[in-house]
Amino acid sequence: MFIQTEAMPDPSRMKFFPGEVVLTAGSAEFLDEEAAERSPLAVRLFEIDGVDGVMLYTEFVTVTKEEGFDWQLMKPMILGAIMDHYTAGDLVILGVTETSDDDLEAELAALFVEREEDREAVEQIKELMESRVAPAAEQMGGSVLYKGYLEGIIYVEFVGPTSALAGGMTNIFGHYIPEVRAVKDYRDAIPKPGLETDEGRAILQVLDERINPSIASHGGHISLIDVKDNNVYVRLEGGCQGCGMADVTLKQGVEVEIKNVAPHIIAVLDVTDHAGGSNPYYAPGKGDAPAK
Repeated sequence: MFIQTEAMPDPSRMKFFPGEVVLTAGSAEFLDEEAAERSPLAVRLFEIDGVDGVMLYTEFVTVTKEEGFDWQLMKPMILGAIMDHYTAGDLVILGVTETSDDDLEAELAALFVEREEDREAVEQIKELMESRVAPAAEQMGGSVLYKGYLEGIIYVEFVGPTSALAGGMTNIFGHYIPEVRAVKDYRDAIPKPGLETDEGRAILQVLDERINPSIASHGGHISLIDVKDNNVYVRLEGGCQGCGMADVTLKQGVEVEIKNVAPHIIAVLDVTDHAGGSNPYYAPGKGDAPAK
């Protein structure tokens, strides 16, 4: 394993590139040993004399040293700690949710049991999906798959950059089927207790009142997916999905605002399917899964 280093303008900080994924998205900051208990990698680094802080990013680790310590003496120990972490295959951050595809499908099947009184509406929904939605999604290079209908909400799977169609779909379905209130990503149907906490509500308020209005002019939107185990999960939608600046947006804007109202949050993790692949929040082995 070859680990590269990079000096920073601040001489007390240095970047370490392990050549492996650290976090799939977002970042996590640890300012002391107590906070580091949530990250086996950070724990290893704080065991080294002179380490004053650890910041995890997607491709690198930033280490801050205490005044009076020499990088030339510390670097070999830091490199060894990072190598030991990846060799051991430990988690980067503890407590990240991992749900298998089979478990997810089973939970959704239990939620989306078709009721007799909804049969006519569901038939209309499927017909409109084929005649109106499918052609529009195809033009965007993706597709929208019907998953279920529950209490006036249509749950679908957006494949590719098609989540931008949600608003228009709501208008179309609401016109033909008055009881339809919204079109949502099918994974939003799964109950998430973290959103019902005071902290979850405070974070949602920040997104709704401060962050989303500022990115709406660019056609973007950020949804709060869950708050669990000191981690916040968000999904970038519309113009934000697949945006090359998405990671910068999270680090410099969203994460700062969220930590202002919830200081003990360690990481803000992006579960967006930016490239049409698996989603780290719902698929095992993705996101901040065990480092290989």
